[in-house]
Amino acid sequence: MSKEELDARSMKALMTIASAWYDQMKAGDIPSISLPTRTKYNIEYDDASEVWKYGDKESLRTAATAKSATHLLKMAYVIGFVKQQLIENRSSTLREMYYISEGWKRAKFGAQDESNFLVEDLEIISDVPREGFHLRPEENGASIYGPMRIREPTRRGLKMIHCQDDVGSAGYSIPNNVENLELVDHDAKFVIAMETGGMYDRLIENGFDEEHNAILLHLKGQPARSTRRLLNRISQTWNLPILVFTDGDPWSYRIYASVAYGAIKSAHMSELLATPKAQFLGLQPSDIRDYNLPSDKLSDKDVEALNAELTDPRFATDYWKKQINLQLELGLKSEQQAFAARGLDFVTKKYLPARLSEMGVI
Repeated sequence: MSKEELDARSMKALMTIASAWYDQMKAGDIPSISLPTRTKYNIEYDDASEVWKYGDKESLRTAATAKSATHLLKMAYVIGFVKQQLIENRSSTLREMYYISEGWKRAKFGAQDESNFLVEDLEIISDVPREGFHLRPEENGASIYGPMRIREPTRRGLKMIHCQDDVGSAGYSIPNNVENLELVDHDAKFVIAMETGGMYDRLIENGFDEEHNAILLHLKGQPARSTRRLLNRISQTWNLPILVFTDGDPWSYRIYASVAYGAIKSAHMSELLATPKAQFLGLQPSDIRDYNLPSDKLSDKDVEALNAELTDPRFATDYWKKQINLQLELGLKSEQQAFAARGLDFVTKKYLPARLSEMGVI
C-alpha cells in the first residue's frame, strides 16, 4: 500500500469514528465505543493467519460516566490532531503528542502511558496502524547486518544498500517505518534476531554472518514495532528461518513471544507484527544445566513471571512447559554473555552450530 493510499484509508477510518458518535448523539443515544478486552485471557490462535488475536470478550466505553466521557473526549482530540497531521502531511512522535495535549484543557493526558493506550484503542477501532496516523515512537528500530540488499527512499531518490558491504560494523539502522523499504534480494540461509547488543557485536566480530550466510539482527531488548514488522516481512517475502536468541529468563522469553506470537497489547496488529514461523534458539534453561553456565538465582518476580507463562496460551506447548518447569526446578537464570566463560569463540564455534544443527537449520 502506497503512502497516499494509507493516508486516505486513515482519514476515512477517523471520520467513520467521528460520524458514528455524531449519529449516536443525533439519535439521542449516549456516545460509546466497544473494544476487545486486552488480557492474555482474551487472545486466541487464528488458524488462518497463524497468529494470536483478540477473542470475543469486549468492554463498552460509554460517556455515561465522567471518567468514560473524558476518555472519549481525549480520543476526539486525538482524532482531530491526527486529521490535521494527515492534511498537512506532518508527523509527530508519541511523546510530542503527549506534550501537545497540554493545551487540550480537560482532554490533557495525565501520563504518556495513557496517550499510548488511547492510540492503541484507535488502531483497534480503525484497523489502521499508528504509522498511518503519522505517529512514530521516539526511537527507530534496531540494527540489521548481513547478506541482503534493500532499496529505500531518500531525499535524493531511491538508494540501494547492501547490509554488509555498504554499512559499518553497527549494521543498517532500521527506520521507524519499514513499509517503504523494498526487500530486493539476499544470499542468506537464516536470520538470527538477538536480544543484546553484546551478542550481536560478538557474532559480527567473529564473522558468523560470513561463515554461515546469516542475517544478524539486534532486537535491542523488547523489539520496536518496526523491528518486528521487518522480521515479519523478511519471513513472508523470503521464507527464511527466523531464530530468536535471548537471555535465559522469563522476561526474555516474552521478547521471543512478542516476535513469534505477537504482544498482547498489539494483538490487533499480529498479522503485521508477528512472525509465527520464528523459532526460539536460546538461551534455554537446559543450556544452563548442560553447559554449566554462570547464573543467578531466580527472584520472586522471576518465579511469578514463569508461573504466569505456564498459564499463558502462547506458551502452551510441550517444549515451553518442559523448559519453564526445568527452570523453576533449577531456580536459576542466565545471560547470553555467560557463554563467554567458555571462551569468546565458544558461542559461534560450538553452541550456535550445534543448536542450529539440532534444529535442522544448518
